[in-house]
Amino acid sequence: MDNNIDVTSMPSLSLAFIGDSVYEILVREHLCKAHVGKVGVMNKLKVDMVCCKAQAQAADKILPILTEEEQGVYRRGRNANVNSASKSSSLADYHAATGLEALFGYLYLSGREERCRELFNIITEE
Repeated sequence: MDNNIDVTSMPSLSLAFIGDSVYEILVREHLCKAHVGKVGVMNKLKVDMVCCKAQAQAADKILPILTEEEQGVYRRGRNANVNSASKSSSLADYHAATGLEALFGYLYLSGREERCRELFNIITEE
């Protein structure tokens, strides 16, 4: 990875683009560790965890513990102008999910994978 990337100036939707993948890989890893079983079952659980509504709920869960910097990244992502939203989710959930993805993309591109895992572990706590 190019260490000269200034992630603070990257567009929020670019951060969300990579953050979507980062979040999904964490979900897949979590399911493989927690649900040794059929791939079809894990895929259904994965879809349930990465949908807009679930990601909006995940954002609500971690917002109180985010640093000011992280809150700023989340807000920028949440407030980004999106061209479309899922038909199966509310616009508010879609924006919150975009904020969450932007945060995970920002942390990943900043080399803070441990913080991604820390936040994800809080999200998946029962």
